[in-house]
Parts: sequence; structure tokens; C-alpha cells
Amino acid sequence: MDDQWGTHIQELRRGTVVLAALLALRTPDYGYALLDRLHAAGLDIEANTLYPLLRRLESQGLLTSEWDTEGSRPRKFYSTSPEGSALAGQLLTEWHTLDDSLTTLAAPSSH
Repeated sequence: MDDQWGTHIQELRRGTVVLAALLALRTPDYGYALLDRLHAAGLDIEANTLYPLLRRLESQGLLTSEWDTEGSRPRKFYSTSPEGSALAGQLLTEWHTLDDSLTTLAAPSSH
């Protein structure tokens, strides 16, 4: 049952990672710090999942990036683009609709 539960949780969370990244990166950040922020918010995402996602979202124009070379080592900072912000708003609206639907379905039946 544990393997099955883990698989279903992973499937449920998979679609939320894009939305979480777009929302979190409204404040620019670099990958490792983003992992920490997401973890602090209760979203455990692995680096091998996050970094390809960041590159994909950037290639789709949903994130922008720039290198910060002033620190001890260069870091690539990502931020949500205007297109990414618009998509995040749409996805968040859909998330709330789904949440309302699931809450309705989870309520005790009056039949």
C-alpha cells in the first residue's frame, strides 16, 4: 500500500510544481534557494525535478533568468515573466475550482 500511496501522491503533486515555481519566482531566486523556499512551504521537490522544470519554463517564455556573478560563485536567478504571471493566475483560478469541486465531493452525502 505504501508504494501505491507514494505513487498517487507523486501524481497529485506533479501538476502543482509548475504553479508553485511560477508563484514563488515572482520574487527572483536561484535554484537551490527556491528548493528551500518550496520545502519551507511544504512542497518537497527534488533538485533533479526542479532544474529541468526551470529550464523548460524558461524556454517556454514563462520564466526569465540572469546570472549574478558578484558572489563567491555565479548563480542563475530566475523570475516569473509577465506571461508566466498570467499563466500562474489562470492555473491558480483552476486550482481553486478543483479544490471547491473536491471539497464538494468529499462532503458527506445527503442521500
